[in-house]
Amino acid sequence: MPRSLPSQTKPIQRFRISDALWERIELLLPSEPEKSPAGGRPRLDRRVVMDAIFVVLRTGCQWQAINRFVNGCCGSAAHRYFQMWVKNGFFKRFWKAGLTEYDDVKGIDWKWQAIDSAITKSPLGDARPDQARPIARNWAPSGRCRLTRWASQ
Repeated sequence: MPRSLPSQTKPIQRFRISDALWERIELLLPSEPEKSPAGGRPRLDRRVVMDAIFVVLRTGCQWQAINRFVNGCCGSAAHRYFQMWVKNGFFKRFWKAGLTEYDDVKGIDWKWQAIDSAITKSPLGDARPDQARPIARNWAPSGRCRLTRWASQ
């Protein structure tokens, strides 16, 4: 039985997964292992955990920025479930299902692919090799440092 949220805890609504999307995600999630006879912590509500994971994926915030009282799940628990589901292959199945559905609805031209990239000038790459500034033998004027004394000898 999943743990319920404390009464004062309400996850941020704009990051909640829609009911339609959750129904699709729930079908792809791995079944939960049976509870160990030795006991342990009760399992979290998987929808609350997925909401917390989506907050990290949408905003790029750190896992530890996830607050149990705001998101319904602490960051370490969300990260633990995320790692478990990555290892299980859930996110790969989720991605493939999304691509398949998009292909059925809109169509994907699989012959044409592009990789997003950027080509920019290196900020320090404007000097040609023959114009590179030489490093002086004794670059530090002070002889106090052992390394500079060694380098100047």
